[in-house]
Amino acid sequence: MRVKTLVWVLVPLTSIGVLLLGWEIIVVAFHVQPYIAPRPLAAIQAIFDKWGVLWPLVLGILRETFYGFLGGALLGFLFAVAMSKVRVVRRLLYPQLIVSQAVPVIAIAFPLTAILGFDTVRPIIAIVIWIVFFPVTVNVLDGLTHVDQDLLNLAKVYGATRWRTFWQIEVPATVSPLFTGLKIGATYAITGAFIGESVSASSGGSIALTISQANGNNNGALVYGLTMLLAVIGVTFFLVVTGLEALSTPWLRRPTSRRSRRRRVAAPQGAQ
Repeated sequence: MRVKTLVWVLVPLTSIGVLLLGWEIIVVAFHVQPYIAPRPLAAIQAIFDKWGVLWPLVLGILRETFYGFLGGALLGFLFAVAMSKVRVVRRLLYPQLIVSQAVPVIAIAFPLTAILGFDTVRPIIAIVIWIVFFPVTVNVLDGLTHVDQDLLNLAKVYGATRWRTFWQIEVPATVSPLFTGLKIGATYAITGAFIGESVSASSGGSIALTISQANGNNNGALVYGLTMLLAVIGVTFFLVVTGLEALSTPWLRRPTSRRSRRRRVAAPQGAQ
C-alpha cells in the first residue's frame, strides 16, 4: 500500500517536473524574452516577492470559487432530482440546460454583472454556479435514470415509501456519477471565478485585475506566476473532491485480490 501511495504521489510530481524542465529548456534555447515567457523559477519568485499584496486576492478568489462550487453542486443535484421525478420538468428544462451551456461564459458574464452589480462578488459566484451545475446535473440525472430496477421492484414489494426508496436506493446509486460531475466542476470552477473577476469592478482589486495590470506593464514573470497559481488552485479543488470521493465510496477501491483471498480462506472452513 505504501509503494502504491508513493507511486501515486511521485508520478504526478515527476510529470510536473518534466513540464517545468521543458519550459526552462525552450526559454533558454530560443532566448525568449522575459516579458514573453520568463523562466519557471522567475515566475514562482514573482509570486513570493508580491505575496504580501497577493494573499488577500488569493483568499478572495478562493471564497468565490468555493461558494460558487457549493451553489452549483446543490443546484445541479436539485435539478437532476426534479427532472428524474417529473417527466414534464425534464422535457422543459433539459433543452434549456443544453442551450445555456452552448452560450460562451464570457458572453453571459457581462449581463450577469450588470444585473447583480459590478462592485460585488455576487456575479462572480453566479458565473461559477453557471459552470458547475451543468456537469453535476447531467451526471446525477444519468445515475438516477440507471438505478437497478430490481432493487426498486424489491423495495416496492416490501412496501417501502417513495421517500425511503429515494434515500436508501436512488441516492446511493448517484454517488459515483455525482462525484464525476463534481470533479469536472471543480476543475472549471476557478475558470469561472477568473472570468467573473475579469468583468467585475471590485474596488479591493482581484487576481484578474492584477494579471491585466502585469500584462500591461510587460511583467511576464508575474503573469505566468499568477497563471500557475490559478492552476494550482484548480488542481487542489479537484484533489479535494477526489479525496472526498475516496472517503465516501471505500467499496470501489477495495482490492479484489483481498476479497478473493478471503473467499479462498473461507471455503475450506465452510467445507469442514
